[in-house]
Amino acid sequence: MMDVTLPFAAGVPLFVAALLLLLREPAWLRRGLTLGVAAGALVYAGFLIAATYDGSVLVHSVGLWPGGVAIPFVADTLSALMLAVTSLLTLVCSAFGMVAGDDEKHFFQPLVMVLFAGVAGALLTGDLFNFFVFVEVMLLPSYVLIGILGGVGRVRAARVYITYNLLASVVLLAGIAFLYGVVGRVNFAALSGAASESTAAAVAGAVVLVALGMKSAVVPVHGWLSRVYPETSPAVSALFSGLHTKVGIYAIYRIYSLLFDGDDRWLGIGVLIMCATMVVGVLGAVGEGTMRSILAFHMVSQIGYILLGVALFGPLGLAAGIFYLLHHMIVKASLFLSTGAVETVYGSQRLEEVGGVARKEPLVAFAFIGAALSLTGIPPFSGFFAKFLLLQASIDETEYLAAVVVVAVSLFTLLSMAKIWTNVFWGPPGRQPPVRAPARVGAVDESGGGDAGEPTSGGGTEEDKASAHGSRRHSKAGRPLTNIRFALAAPALVLTLVSLGLGIGAQGLLDLSQRAAEGLLDTSTYEEAVIEP
Repeated sequence: MMDVTLPFAAGVPLFVAALLLLLREPAWLRRGLTLGVAAGALVYAGFLIAATYDGSVLVHSVGLWPGGVAIPFVADTLSALMLAVTSLLTLVCSAFGMVAGDDEKHFFQPLVMVLFAGVAGALLTGDLFNFFVFVEVMLLPSYVLIGILGGVGRVRAARVYITYNLLASVVLLAGIAFLYGVVGRVNFAALSGAASESTAAAVAGAVVLVALGMKSAVVPVHGWLSRVYPETSPAVSALFSGLHTKVGIYAIYRIYSLLFDGDDRWLGIGVLIMCATMVVGVLGAVGEGTMRSILAFHMVSQIGYILLGVALFGPLGLAAGIFYLLHHMIVKASLFLSTGAVETVYGSQRLEEVGGVARKEPLVAFAFIGAALSLTGIPPFSGFFAKFLLLQASIDETEYLAAVVVVAVSLFTLLSMAKIWTNVFWGPPGRQPPVRAPARVGAVDESGGGDAGEPTSGGGTEEDKASAHGSRRHSKAGRPLTNIRFALAAPALVLTLVSLGLGIGAQGLLDLSQRAAEGLLDTSTYEEAVIEP
């Protein structure tokens, strides 16, 4: 019976989005619906993981057409794991956005729901053209979110984001059309092994992979990410970091295992590209002077780590890549949220303007340093095991260059995280929270004349605006113990604790990752379930 429910993973968020557009009040109900859908999807994903753990593949075909032609919704261990993590991130980032004031914009919650529906559909579809449709559903609300939330650079960022993604979508659609012309179908199962049997299908598949690489910010088509993510609001940056590029990465794993059947002729090229992505991303972060621009460049670097698992196509390499993918989604969102909490309250993301935050905000400081250590690969956090597995897989596949790059880039990652820690959290006290803490902040003014996220005018007293993000806890002398409310710090803290839990219980996530990798190595169960549902 679980298979019948698969279309609802995308349908329910779309229905709630329409309901939220009509429902303007009360605010608590709007927030409850948004968080309830995300929490419900997380629970549902847990049931899917349990149902697919033994290697089963759940399929429900929409449209009453025969297998291979109908619109299939498919769940296996990999898609169930991805749905679970994306649901968690949607829940946590939406909660942060509500506390930070992003949902003062009436369209914030409906747009998040439409975005989540697109992500869920893309993860669960078994058809390449429908994957394209769901990606576009995911992108449309993203264009608006970037344009309405953030600092003065948000319009420029939206222009870059829209233009680039339209180009990537055209390339993706052209590749799908080319593939359909060669093979005659774009059902994932029907495409199995086609690139190994036909040079034309391999070329068409390469076009699709290039488009997905563009959407995933793989070097050399990575420049858009660092120009866009720092400009929008912290909540949106965190949400995008866990959803947008990861959908493209998921599709690369899926398509290379099915269409190319893990063809080892092209894996050497993949290793070189992923090593370049790791190096370029981490070096780009070295020269940046704001928190989110550093994190954005590190996203590029970490994408190289994740996709190295595909380039090391084998049992350990795929399992390591999937482990790293799930870990990174959680940790990177935590970093964006912890630095976003600082930026929201202190009014700047420039390293030289904010300092000494750890003394005043211990919860946010713990959330940041824990996630930073995990990103770097320090035990007992999940990042240590993710990088260790990739290192071991590189050595097993005799890709010694990749092994060296994995270690070297980790050292530069540590330096970049230390730069944020020493300047923002451990340095001398910098600027204090303004009387009116900005509800939504983006990138700083490039002219250097001040913060781009200046508070906007609106109703309410000065005290109301200041307390919107600041803590209500006070000492006996009446001075605030913290400036960042617990509700604003909690989302990042939750994700950091999840990373710690995954590190302590790494064997459990590794077991799930291995199950997902087995499904990519042996696609026969997937093919049979989709073609003959």
